[in-house]
Amino acid sequence: MKYLFFLFAACATITVSAQDQTVKNLRSSTERNIAKDASDTTAKKWKKGGLYGINISQGSLNNWAAGGDDFSLSVNSVLSLFAFYKNGKHNWDNTLDFNLGYVNTTSLGSRKNDDRFDILSKYGYEIAPKLNIAGLVNFRTQFFDGFTYDGDNNKTFSSTFLSPGYLLTSVGLDYKPVEGLSIFVSPITSRWIFVMDDTLSAKGLYGVDSSKHSANEIGAFASISYIKDINKILSYKGRLDLFSNYKKNPQNVDLTMSNVLNIKLSKVLSATYSLDLIYDDDVRLFGKNKTSAGLQVKSLIGIGLLLKF
Repeated sequence: MKYLFFLFAACATITVSAQDQTVKNLRSSTERNIAKDASDTTAKKWKKGGLYGINISQGSLNNWAAGGDDFSLSVNSVLSLFAFYKNGKHNWDNTLDFNLGYVNTTSLGSRKNDDRFDILSKYGYEIAPKLNIAGLVNFRTQFFDGFTYDGDNNKTFSSTFLSPGYLLTSVGLDYKPVEGLSIFVSPITSRWIFVMDDTLSAKGLYGVDSSKHSANEIGAFASISYIKDINKILSYKGRLDLFSNYKKNPQNVDLTMSNVLNIKLSKVLSATYSLDLIYDDDVRLFGKNKTSAGLQVKSLIGIGLLLKF
């Protein structure tokens, strides 16, 4: 009987010990960190970001023998956003640029020196490595009244919101040889020009007939865009658009080019240089009689706040 009791006690002890070890194993399993399998990698479908920069400069003079304006103030800001989508053979690129500048001096008074709103959306489907068949939509205008000035500082009302405005739709091929570079070419593109202000419409400006508010052009289009962080300090964004109107003077190619170079000075301070070039054969506001087309050039440089996100 003693042997039987001893055997029963030994079995019970072994069973309890086994159960206790099982509980410990379960607890250990639930408490341990779960490491992600190295093969479980999911590529991001969206790449989004942008920057906002503002440069402010102010100066004043009093009894200054060298001469100059008693007071000057300049403010320039730029907002640039992008959202790029990539999933399999599908690509969708979106960019938005909004520039606004203001200058005030004693001799010239107040006027804007920059005003541009530009949004572009491009969808592509890959048909070969680095080559897509793509559709593109681009809208461009300004927000505030613009004026041209003669040698006597007399101003003439020349532009405002949707006067002019440009809406472009295009289908073509989009080649992306390296990251950040896109070369889009289309042999058939439709571009609408809007002049919604009645005063400007009556003058027949920007290729829209007098007293009409819109005109359509059919032509060839090419767009080259490049976004690159050169290093931790330098970054560049540029775009070149070319359009040839089949209906009128196709040899006179319209050109729109923007360049922005940022030099990082600290976490929030940077030096910015921008260069914009525009040639539009329909914009005949220059020359002796204000009837000639001309290359428009805008160059700005400044140091100020730069936020990247």
